[in-house]
Amino acid sequence: MKVVAFFLVFVLAALVSAEEDDKLYDSKFDNIDLDEIFRSDRLLKNYFDCFMERGKCTPQGAQIKKNLPDALKTECAKCTEKQKEKAKKTLNFLLDEKPDMYKELEAKYDSEQIYRKKKAEVGKF
Repeated sequence: MKVVAFFLVFVLAALVSAEEDDKLYDSKFDNIDLDEIFRSDRLLKNYFDCFMERGKCTPQGAQIKKNLPDALKTECAKCTEKQKEKAKKTLNFLLDEKPDMYKELEAKYDSEQIYRKKKAEVGKF
């Protein structure tokens, strides 16, 4: 009986763990160096072109592009803490340093300007 109880607890724990994992985006690209991308016009343009469907995507870019509409819609509800930090950093960088790029991305992914309005309310994302 103890073996059966242990097995049931183990299976339930595994199922709950699997469910929680399904709720979060894949974290395999969480260590992307954003500062390196922001400092390089070439890298930034490559990612931008990927997101705008004007160029090829790296595996990281393809994964981000795939999750971007849902992440914006749900305010990054499925993001890891690291992804949330990087999303805020990226949005603030684009708004402050590359407003033309932000406007194009906004038109494609956030036409209602939800995030621009949010920033106006709180100052920063």
